Amino acid sequence: MDQLFVFMNDHPDVGPRLREIGATQRFVFTDFDLVVSLRAGREGEAGHVRWAWTDDVDWEPRVVLSMSSETANRFFHGKENVLMAVARRKIRTAGDVSAALALAPILRPVYERYGALVRERYPHLIL
Repeated sequence: MDQLFVFMNDHPDVGPRLREIGATQRFVFTDFDLVVSLRAGREGEAGHVRWAWTDDVDWEPRVVLSMSSETANRFFHGKENVLMAVARRKIRTAGDVSAALALAPILRPVYERYGALVRERYPHLIL
């Protein structure tokens, strides 16, 4: 996942767009008791995206997405329709769900990179 966040930060389109909209979100992976909090870079900070594997951060996420690792794998492959997953309670949300939905078009290159990483290093996660 860290490699994916580095990709997001360094991507010439994704990183600047996330920074521009001030994206803040949290992913909770329920079956592993893991949390990752993400935010856009702040004025004066190098880079476009910051993340921490904790919910003890100095920012509040606009949206929290809680899901199993299986659903997260589908999500990062770009194969989980967020709206449908929320309706089916595969993804539980808190906060501004529309903020998460607005990120979908920005994240298309991230889904492609995630698929490549999975094929290269984690073939057991291929869908």
